[in-house]
Amino acid sequence: MPRACARTQHNPLRFSCDLCSRLFTTQSGIKRHAQQMHPRPPPPTTIPIPPHNSHDSHGHNHNENTASDIDNCQDAHLLRNENTETPAVAHVEYHKVFNEFELAEFLFVKEQMGQQKINRLMDLWAATLLKHGDSPPFANYKDMHNVIDSIPLGNALWKCFSVKYMGEIPQHNPSTWMSQVHEIYYRDPDTVIRQMLDNPEFADSFDPIPRNAFDAKGKQVFSDFMTGNWAWRQADKLAENPNNKGAMLVPVIAGSDKTTVSVGTGQNEYYPFYLSIGNIENRVQRAHRDGLVPIAFLAIPKTGRQYDDDVAYRTFRWQLYHQSLARIFKSLKPHMETPTILRCPDGHYRRAIYCMGPYIADYPEQALLAGIVQGWCPRCQAVNKDLVYDLKVLHEKHGIHGDIIPFTNDFPNADIHELLAPDLLHQLIKGTFKDHLVTWVGEYLVIKHGAPAANKIMDDIDRRIAATLPFPGLRHFYEGRCFKQWTGDDSKALMKVYLPAIAGHVPDDMVQAIAAFLNFCYLVRCSTINHNALTHIEDALTRFYKYREIFTMTGV
Repeated sequence: MPRACARTQHNPLRFSCDLCSRLFTTQSGIKRHAQQMHPRPPPPTTIPIPPHNSHDSHGHNHNENTASDIDNCQDAHLLRNENTETPAVAHVEYHKVFNEFELAEFLFVKEQMGQQKINRLMDLWAATLLKHGDSPPFANYKDMHNVIDSIPLGNALWKCFSVKYMGEIPQHNPSTWMSQVHEIYYRDPDTVIRQMLDNPEFADSFDPIPRNAFDAKGKQVFSDFMTGNWAWRQADKLAENPNNKGAMLVPVIAGSDKTTVSVGTGQNEYYPFYLSIGNIENRVQRAHRDGLVPIAFLAIPKTGRQYDDDVAYRTFRWQLYHQSLARIFKSLKPHMETPTILRCPDGHYRRAIYCMGPYIADYPEQALLAGIVQGWCPRCQAVNKDLVYDLKVLHEKHGIHGDIIPFTNDFPNADIHELLAPDLLHQLIKGTFKDHLVTWVGEYLVIKHGAPAANKIMDDIDRRIAATLPFPGLRHFYEGRCFKQWTGDDSKALMKVYLPAIAGHVPDDMVQAIAAFLNFCYLVRCSTINHNALTHIEDALTRFYKYREIFTMTGV
């Protein structure tokens, strides 16, 4: 099927459909039109997947080109383009559906016309067609809404499942949380992934296999997910199974972060859960182009304060989190063991095998995911044979909740301790910078000069921050850093002007420590990282560890 995404030569800001010549102002508009009016056929189950070649690509993920492969590829092409002649009856039906779509889009999306006005319009329309024995596209607004709701294409539908405590319940005075029912709303991740890979807008931002990228000097460069070492190692591991030979690796990247919405909602808490895949490049994931989508809202159990220290209740909350994730990802498990056929952004069908990829989370959620006590490392390096299995000893000596089963236990080739990835926003920008370094500077000034003098120095630091001259990329803090609610943008903007503001008020080693930290932050946030950048990152980290000792020496 030809792609319906070609720009017209007369107006570069409009797009025309190759099949019906309708014009659109945006790519998203023509995408919705193509999905509704010209859906591509499902993949033929008997057609082998054509191989895909790429220089410096992972060798285990592709079959060699053979004559039969080429023939099969040509057969698949013929199947996708056969029956181009449309019978007269089908042609009339096509235009009828097209007119219904156009009218529904105009009334429901663009004009957002009220129900009574739609009914009035349909009545007037019907009166003009009565003498021709015809009828308008819709009888009334209910008919139009029913047609819209019946469209099978579009976003993955939201579903819901319920979870409750299934353990032993005391006969007398049972805890209220034991009878609570928690609802988790989610979308099928398999459907979401298929829609991502079926998006033709990702055709130029799509990596079907792990690859190595090099700069002009022959040095390896790391940019998108599939250029990293983890994807290459994972492909090697999956290729050990001969059934996976030639299959496309689809790493599932997850992330979650509990948030509070306080504006007009009464401090409502939400627990969104996000999903992406490693095959689409960073510029797509960061551009709000459906490369990173919410697929679930996790449950937030709440009860009285008397249960805060209840061991059984804490264990239930932790296990509720993991069981919910296991239930959400359940549809992916069959395709982690046996490849499935997917249609990719470039229009080709490929055998694909899913695998659990990194889980991006802040430290509290890392502790929850890894089943550890907060304050311990979620990527414990202890050898299994050195661990004792008494729950009390595991908790006190190793910081492990031994009665928590991570959700990755249900999936092949998945270890949550290896998949945990740091959250740059919470662990670097807001965590290390705002919650530690800026706080430590304030505490040092109080220890060194006393509270009254420290307040005067802090006022001078705020005056310096507020005096920053206007410049592109710099934010003007009119009152210094004295804002009550810090956002990620506040922290990132303050990082650019904080260093010269504190110079002269704190020891040189503190300035050097913060300077090393800022260098580290800016280096790791680059879109492309080569070996030279990795060397500078290691150097900045070493300098930070060296100079941060000043905070310990001064009593902070």
